[in-house]
Amino acid sequence: MKKYLDMAKTEQVVIQRGRNETFLLTAHNHSDVNLASAITVNEVIEKVRAGLTEMWKRKSNETK
Repeated sequence: MKKYLDMAKTEQVVIQRGRNETFLLTAHNHSDVNLASAITVNEVIEKVRAGLTEMWKRKSNETK
């Protein structure tokens, strides 16, 4: 992630997820952002962990 954030400091970074989702990563002046609606790194990690757990459970149920 660091690599792409560093790249985004000087250029736009296009990230494609699957065939139908594309994201544009750019640097942004934080004074223009409402930090009250931001998400913390720990919240991101927890959501990823929960998503992976759910995927694992579904995969396990499919093989039974």
